[in-house]
Amino acid sequence: QVQLVESGGGQVQAGGSLTLSCAASGRPFSNLAMAWFRQAPGKERECVAAVSWNSGYKYYVDSVKGRFTISRDNAEKSMYLQMNSLKPEDTAIYYCAARSGRYYYTLAAEYAYWGQGTQVTVSS
Repeated sequence: QVQLVESGGGQVQAGGSLTLSCAASGRPFSNLAMAWFRQAPGKERECVAAVSWNSGYKYYVDSVKGRFTISRDNAEKSMYLQMNSLKPEDTAIYYCAARSGRYYYTLAAEYAYWGQGTQVTVSS
């Protein structure tokens, strides 16, 4: 089992920045591929960013490229999402997700472990 706890959400004006954190416990963190998903009201959950076990591979959805940065610290068993130049359309609940294995997928169904979510609200 893996337990994931997100923090760092909040409300910010357009153009602002937030950093989300995800703390993991349970299985060895370096055995997990990690991802950030988000879900806005009435929309499907989408993979915003993902990272392989050693940070060698990273994925970003087109809408956040150049604005968001995913990172992980295996020693600290943590993952981060630095979000800059935030837009109102970034408003959503953001979830930390983990899957056993070294490489990520972008489908939510591939992830067995989820955090409780943290709300990000960007006002115009």
